[in-house]
Amino acid sequence: MSSETKQIRSALFQLSFPFMGKIVCGLPLFATFFCVLWSVLFDFEKATATHCRVNNYLPSISAAIGGFTPQRYVWRICIAFHAAPRLMIAWAYYNFHTSVHAGKHNELYKAGAALTSLCHVIEVTALVGLTYISSLDNHGLHETLFIVFMASSLVYMLLTILLFYWGRSRNGSFLTLEESRSFSWKQRLFLTNISIFLFSVYVFFRHNWYCEPGVYTVFAACEYFVIVTNIAYHGTAIIDFSPFSLAYVNSELLAGVKSKAT
Repeated sequence: MSSETKQIRSALFQLSFPFMGKIVCGLPLFATFFCVLWSVLFDFEKATATHCRVNNYLPSISAAIGGFTPQRYVWRICIAFHAAPRLMIAWAYYNFHTSVHAGKHNELYKAGAALTSLCHVIEVTALVGLTYISSLDNHGLHETLFIVFMASSLVYMLLTILLFYWGRSRNGSFLTLEESRSFSWKQRLFLTNISIFLFSVYVFFRHNWYCEPGVYTVFAACEYFVIVTNIAYHGTAIIDFSPFSLAYVNSELLAGVKSKAT
């Protein structure tokens, strides 16, 4: 029996990254659709009410996830379960960038990879914060956390794209087929995400300025697309880490394998 086979058998727990990535992305995606749909079906009038008192047909994300039950509980549970793996992925991306690309020999690139992972951690932390501090509990803090979430999310997306481009162009190598596919999706999803977000900001202020019927509905729909494209962007990690697995290894057995191998 080879030492590699023994190492695999010494793993007490092993989970393929693509499977884990689908769960991590699926939790907030399910929570978003559940909260919006449940709010429309059972809390329509309260969920779609605004200070303008004009016709509105969709609830905002803040109203859907924080104002009613069971939506609030479903959202909080899903975000809580997906947060810890997200932090692990942030660390995994730092190792990915610094070991696979130019980060092996470039300190500035390593600093960029560290900043990118930090933005990822801030994004997750802000998301958890605005999840458990609703706009009804503390509107000002909830709004601040949302701004931090969006800012860190957009910076993370942009920096990741730059690292992919820089890491390969500076060391003279080319993207693999999988890296090229991931890079292409990252570019498209980032441009879509930031475009819809900027349009949603315009629609939000237009609603507050003019109180036109249906405008807040457009804003709410933009919010949904921003969330979905954000989840899809993070879902490209499934492509980046497709060969890898998350495993808990028995250190004593693994040490024994290494000693025999040497």
